[in-house]
Amino acid sequence: MISGIGIWALFFGVWVTASGLGLVNDLLVPAPQKVFATTWDLFFARDFGGDVLISIGRVLAAFGMACAVAVPLGVMMGAFPWIEAIFAPFVSAWRYLPAPSFIPILLMWFGTGEAPKLALLFIGVIFFLITLIMDHTKTVREELVETALTLGANPRTVVLRVIFPSVLPDIVTAMRQMLAMAWTYLVIAEIVASTTGIGAMMMRARRFLNTDEILSGIIVIGALGLLFDLAFATLHRLAFPYLRTR
Repeated sequence: MISGIGIWALFFGVWVTASGLGLVNDLLVPAPQKVFATTWDLFFARDFGGDVLISIGRVLAAFGMACAVAVPLGVMMGAFPWIEAIFAPFVSAWRYLPAPSFIPILLMWFGTGEAPKLALLFIGVIFFLITLIMDHTKTVREELVETALTLGANPRTVVLRVIFPSVLPDIVTAMRQMLAMAWTYLVIAEIVASTTGIGAMMMRARRFLNTDEILSGIIVIGALGLLFDLAFATLHRLAFPYLRTR
């Protein structure tokens, strides 16, 4: 905890010192106190909170849709080699395609509303999440599956009562990791034909060389990402307390 606070203190200390000594251009790298003052103004004088809530909604909606597909498919691919043989070549190929390259076609398909933004976030997350869940599912101890089959369980029961509960802690960890990926694609999703959201605010600021507003947006995204990461860590700790005592 102390070391974590210390590295942030060092970071801001270097930033303040560089700004105070004139080592950086104030237009390009404004002082941290100016950035924090701008952040305060954005929230309490310019309704930036509404943009933040819109961005959070987009991330959660797209991430929820990705999880709804990736969790059952990833578990089934990890549990049954024949399902992996069908889907793995498709998933692996899409995993190497950069999500931003889909922006032109998504705009042609869905227009300039919410759909292309959600689709971009969805594409950026789902294929990596499927792969992570599949790999975690393969690590379930074979003796657990063999014992269930010996006792007369059918494949459906083995998946629902043995494999899924065993891999669930790792699924939550994979979701925590990939939620960070969704946040990294947020600005890309919002800079294209968007008037709302954190990314849209940052693009408006770029137009008028308001670097302090851009840095405010970056700080807000980082803070939101940290809060969601801590929320997932807390959920994991509360839902699976036996992992701490193991």
